[in-house]
Amino acid sequence: MSLSWMSRFGMVCGVVLALSVGLPGAVEAFTGETAATSIVLGLGIAFGPPALTAFHLRQSSASGRFGAIAYAVNMIGLSLFAGVVFALNLVVFFLDPAVVKALLAGPTRIALLGGMVLFVVGTALFSVSMLRTGVFPRVPAVGYGVTLVLLALLAPLPDTPLNSVVHVLVAASLIWLSLSLRQGEASPRRAAVPYRTAG
Repeated sequence: MSLSWMSRFGMVCGVVLALSVGLPGAVEAFTGETAATSIVLGLGIAFGPPALTAFHLRQSSASGRFGAIAYAVNMIGLSLFAGVVFALNLVVFFLDPAVVKALLAGPTRIALLGGMVLFVVGTALFSVSMLRTGVFPRVPAVGYGVTLVLLALLAPLPDTPLNSVVHVLVAASLIWLSLSLRQGEASPRRAAVPYRTAG
């Protein structure tokens, strides 16, 4: 079955997003954070929303109301988190540490943390929705929830080898999910029975 334009676009965006997360993470395991890796990660996050939309459209007929809510929360959280990643990697990274400290001491810090919390909640919900429908393979569906949540939780902390490992695992999960879009329509393991109207 041929893919729709949105599926093809989402697949490409998902792979680009994965590479923009995984490659800098792998490089930073040896070099630490650099201007080049920060720029790649800061710009690559923009490909997240189209990829998420393609994932949702792929399973929307089976995910029901829960899937729609999970997608909505994940989309808002991802959009906010994308702004955080862009700002941290393309703005904050190049500022004087004293300026950064002053910037993050006020309402900006609360907004950043709020966006990250919403991203974590939305990611977990969408991961559960993928597992419920069974449209996507289980391993990357679980990986989507676990690795992206870990990525968000580790973001405010100093870089360690664990950060690099998580970046690579995020990339692997996203590539697997993105390439799964090529399979076209598939029969889910679990239909959205609870949302069936009485008749």
